[in-house]
Amino acid sequence: MKVVKSLLLGTAAGLIAVGGAQAADLPVKAKAVEYVKICSLYGAGFYYMPGTDTCIKLGGYIRADAILGGAGDYGFNQSASSVNGGSNNRLTNYYYSRARLDLNIDTRTATEYGVVRTYADMTFTYNTADVTGSSPASVTSSAPSLGLYHAFIQFAGFTMGRTVSIFDAPWQSYPAGGPDTIPGGSNHTNGINQFAYTADFGQGITGSIALEEETTASNGQSNLWNVTGFTASSSVNGAGAIVTTSAAANAAAALIQGNYGVQAWGGTRVPDITGAVRVDQAWGLAQISVAAHDLHPGYFGTTEATGHPSDKWGWAVQGSLSIKNIPTGAGDSINLQAVYTDGATRYNFQSLFPQSFFMYSGSSSAYQSVGFAGLADGVFGGGNGIDTVKTWGVRGGYTHNWSPNWASAIYGGYASLSYGSTGKTLICANFATIAVAGSTCNPDFNFGVLGVNTVWTPVKNLAFTADVSWSRLDQKYSGAITAPAVSTAAKPGAVYELKDQNSVTMMLRAQRNF
Repeated sequence: MKVVKSLLLGTAAGLIAVGGAQAADLPVKAKAVEYVKICSLYGAGFYYMPGTDTCIKLGGYIRADAILGGAGDYGFNQSASSVNGGSNNRLTNYYYSRARLDLNIDTRTATEYGVVRTYADMTFTYNTADVTGSSPASVTSSAPSLGLYHAFIQFAGFTMGRTVSIFDAPWQSYPAGGPDTIPGGSNHTNGINQFAYTADFGQGITGSIALEEETTASNGQSNLWNVTGFTASSSVNGAGAIVTTSAAANAAAALIQGNYGVQAWGGTRVPDITGAVRVDQAWGLAQISVAAHDLHPGYFGTTEATGHPSDKWGWAVQGSLSIKNIPTGAGDSINLQAVYTDGATRYNFQSLFPQSFFMYSGSSSAYQSVGFAGLADGVFGGGNGIDTVKTWGVRGGYTHNWSPNWASAIYGGYASLSYGSTGKTLICANFATIAVAGSTCNPDFNFGVLGVNTVWTPVKNLAFTADVSWSRLDQKYSGAITAPAVSTAAKPGAVYELKDQNSVTMMLRAQRNF
């Protein structure tokens, strides 16, 4: 009986084990796969995010640039970002290179209040390193840099976050391509923090108003100078001795680099108030833009007890016009704009234009020649109020399509800056300390850019560009100066002729959009 009982129990255990093994081997019904679906509501490239009713699109580009010319204006030189582009000596880079990845993310969701949109655009960049003339000369590291050009939410006509200014023309400062330093209008292509509202009146007519924070634009606001704010400074020389430099000497050294005073902005008080009305139809586009800009200074001296000038409002007005499909060919276009500013210089000499710069070249009557320029919203000093700076400018471009694969363009920009009588008196008091007898002081100047380019697009979304530009600084100083040494540019203390300056630069670019 024990034997039979053992056999039955063993058989049962074996059946249970086999049954368990067979159950483990049976296929389990998988959860339904949520395939990515195309979202056709907002154009090509959008997909539904799995499990949601939100559509998303990823895009961007890879770009490789080569810049030929030591004083070029494509975002690399002394008049833009590198240290010695305008020095024209052995510290000047005669070529520059840039590699950039741009990545953008666009999401949209349909709601009972309309479309909710978020958009972000990020860049990762590697540039050629810079050299300074400090003793001994040093090379700045060429580390990768991160840029955030756009990061905003749009809902029910409101735009909240970072994007281009509503004051800008749609083509920013590139009416037909060209360098970053074309004057003649505003440009916030790298974004500006803002809170804006746009009303759509139908038939392509829109009106916008915004509060924009100019300090968040590339390179911030233009200068607000305390011209009499220089103080003496002390340093240790190579022999270990303490050397004291007078306030007048510091003012002179700053002046020949285009820095006419001590930066004197106070804290933020009121954002820029901007508005625009636009008509955008099949024939082209027309836009009128206005801006109000608060000049809020710090103190006359280094402490509160020294007092301060009162705030002053600057303003700007701009007109933009684009004409599409002109008779010269399908897709051809002309872009034009004009601007006037009073105490709001950044809306003309835009956010990528340098606010202080110098350019050197040869001379037959002195050690070398130099041209320098300082831009500002206003100047003050010696207990005076703010004297605003006035500017005007124009720019434009024409693009012609030779074929679906080839296009060429010509473009240009010209702008003028003028200081008020009080501002000139303050600046020229510092200029007088280094002026050679017979020289004249006038910090006003004009700046112009003229260029051409050709773009070859062998296949869709792949373009090769060659762009050549000529820039000219038309300064109003005359005569010569006995200038102190400029260590960063390796320029010795010597007599320099005051002279207009020119530069020619070529950009070669390869870009793949995706």
